[in-house]
Amino acid sequence: MDKFRMIFQFFQSNQESFMNGICGIMALASTQMYSAFDFNCPCLPHYNLAYGLGILLVPPFILFLLGFVLNNNISMLAEEWRRPQGQRGKDPAVLRYMFCSMAQRAMIAPAVWLSVTLLDGKCITCAFCTSVPVETLGNASHPRLSQGEVQRVLARIPCKEIYNGQQLIANEVAVRYLRCISQALGWCFVLLMTTLAFLVRSLRPCFSQAAFLKSRYWSHYIDIERKLFDETCTEHARSFAKVCIQQFFEGMSTDLVAARCHLPRKAPADAGEAAEKLLGITDQGTMNMALKSWHRCKPPLHLHPPAQPTGNGWAGEGQPPTHPSAPRKETAAYYSWV
Repeated sequence: MDKFRMIFQFFQSNQESFMNGICGIMALASTQMYSAFDFNCPCLPHYNLAYGLGILLVPPFILFLLGFVLNNNISMLAEEWRRPQGQRGKDPAVLRYMFCSMAQRAMIAPAVWLSVTLLDGKCITCAFCTSVPVETLGNASHPRLSQGEVQRVLARIPCKEIYNGQQLIANEVAVRYLRCISQALGWCFVLLMTTLAFLVRSLRPCFSQAAFLKSRYWSHYIDIERKLFDETCTEHARSFAKVCIQQFFEGMSTDLVAARCHLPRKAPADAGEAAEKLLGITDQGTMNMALKSWHRCKPPLHLHPPAQPTGNGWAGEGQPPTHPSAPRKETAAYYSWV
């Protein structure tokens, strides 16, 4: 149980670890979905290709879109891309980094699905069973079958229980031939994905490490800034609601006192603290204006240093200002010659 707790805490440590965990879970889910999927080839000449390629390509596309939907950064990317220029410029490198990061994670589950499907071989067997070279693997000189009948017989290769073309080509030979091709494609796909991942990981620091660090830093900054802004808005909404409720009950208490219902009245201890958290925004219109201003013109990424004192002749020449020392006590001593 402690190991699961440690893994869960690692996934919650930052946004990147959380999304890596989500992608890993989706990859495991894709393999479980394929193993639980009941593959039934229609065994018809005009439907086998559509069914086989549909099972091979449509679920990876759905998993790819699902990877984008589960990624919390997709809304942040869309907001950053569509927001007005305002006081802060938009860096295309940061937007590209965010999109590429999401796309790489979203492609993990589709790549696992394609690898498992190709290595299993059922989809390729169903889709291309009518393309088996009968001249090489079987008896192409069968005199009693036309071309259309040959296609119908070959379309039944994935359905072993209804296949009736053993005289044309053996079912085991055709299935093994197509499955070998499918597995070869699957291993080539796995090798290609592994090679691309290795090249991206190993060669990227050699060319654009500084630009990559800059893009990753500002991408994390945008994520943290959005979270802090949401937390600040939530805290302001809580304080606003608390003050509104307190004012409502105070008004009700005043009405009851006016109606000669003398009730004990005690000022809430946290009323002043809640009012301080409002930061001067005490009505709906002002809050809406603040939210619109945040969206339209975010503050520039430049922290202004505090103004330096210039009253004592110090104007920032590199020396710290000298604080006036505490006044010293002076004592007078009187000597008598008497």
